[in-house]
Amino acid sequence: MNKIGFNVLAWSAEISENLFPILDRLKAIGYDGAEFFIGGTDEKACRAVGEHCKNIGLEVTTVTVMGPDENPISPDPKVREKAREKLLWILDRAADLNSQVLCGPYHSAFATFASRAPIEDEYNWSAEVLYSVADHAQKLGVLMTPEALNRFECYLANTMEQLDYLLAKVNHPNVQAMFDTHHANMEEKKLGLAIEKIAPRLGHFHISENDRGTPGSGHVNFDETFAALKKVNYSGWLTIEGFTRNDPAFANSIGVWREYSAPWDMAENGYKLIREMGEKYGM
Repeated sequence: MNKIGFNVLAWSAEISENLFPILDRLKAIGYDGAEFFIGGTDEKACRAVGEHCKNIGLEVTTVTVMGPDENPISPDPKVREKAREKLLWILDRAADLNSQVLCGPYHSAFATFASRAPIEDEYNWSAEVLYSVADHAQKLGVLMTPEALNRFECYLANTMEQLDYLLAKVNHPNVQAMFDTHHANMEEKKLGLAIEKIAPRLGHFHISENDRGTPGSGHVNFDETFAALKKVNYSGWLTIEGFTRNDPAFANSIGVWREYSAPWDMAENGYKLIREMGEKYGM
């Protein structure tokens, strides 16, 4: 059975001991892992939370984003070098957490646009930055899985076709793809076909509802999703990512202006949905 994870951004973007009771309850529900956002987190906090997860038998994945001052697709080579240095720092923090995966749209800066379609130079610059840190990630045991985002948050990679094009340029075994049903719900014609398209590179998967609330409460077609995952024999994580306004600063940064579902409703009913779909499709 695929491992099931939950992203604690539903409560907080901060990595601290305040998360311990939440992590304990996630473990009690049956989750195999928790996912954490790496922002400006310090090494000590990452190690403390990573150690707690290890002690309770909860595995770890991580997610991050890049800002305009560290944009991997900037035409300025100094900015791209800052992106490379930032990614190396983030990967070290992921290792402090004992993270298996670093996902997210770090192929380019979040919500930073050029008022045009992506150009070939930008794909090349992104690929160069990702490739330059991939060996370090591999030595740390952290799989890199860049993510395609919707058109309102990114322009370099909105679809699996674009993400596949970028990753073919990276051409490193430790840089695979991430699929998120929230973004794909907006950008792909068919979820199943998109999963089949990226399947040879698929390394991480987010189970997310169309409104970022409880999986199964909206209109994302999870039957089509799980049927496709079974068809391509996907064996990686199935991690729920849902957002709230519990952490106002983070919520404001990603345009979350209302509540979609209570965090524990997402965690409990989302876990139930994944288990039911997994049993239904033999995963």
